[in-house]
Amino acid sequence: MKCTTHPTIPEILVLELDVYRDSRGHFLESYHSQRYHGHGLPERFVQDNLSFSKRGVLRGLHYQLGVPQGKLVSVVQGEVFDVAVDIRRGSPSFGKWAGLTLSADTFTQVYIPPGFAHGFCVTSESALFAYKCTDYYAPKEERGIRWDDSTLGIEWPVSDPIVSKKDGDYPGLANVSSAHLPIFAPDPN
Repeated sequence: MKCTTHPTIPEILVLELDVYRDSRGHFLESYHSQRYHGHGLPERFVQDNLSFSKRGVLRGLHYQLGVPQGKLVSVVQGEVFDVAVDIRRGSPSFGKWAGLTLSADTFTQVYIPPGFAHGFCVTSESALFAYKCTDYYAPKEERGIRWDDSTLGIEWPVSDPIVSKKDGDYPGLANVSSAHLPIFAPDPN
């Protein structure tokens, strides 16, 4: 496995897995606690989620405030454009976004730490999106940033996405009270 940092926001980790292929198909380890921890990922994930969506669906930009979640994301089937936005007050990369195409063909994974808003859009006919979370889903702590916030300037690869009413009603980052944003805590190391 190769682990690198995203060039835009170094706290976001990009993992390229070792895939063993032969005439029968392929095999890979999609998660190995010791190996992942050695690359800086948390030791503990408590919830696994799967999301199935059709072409053009855009989900996000979501985050949890009082119970923040780190997410290890990947695509099991299809292809998506995955986005993380740094919304941590006081962060040197506050308001910046990082995007990456993830597909079932490459098996690339991305680790998004707590304190980031996250979303993705489906660029294939359909996609099965998987993510491991460092904390449980807490509906009362769920928040969001509008997916097409012009101040963020996210370059989504779809022009007219299918978005839920809830995601479409989220405010832009500039309209979110600072009390509803996570706080940046520099790594003491």
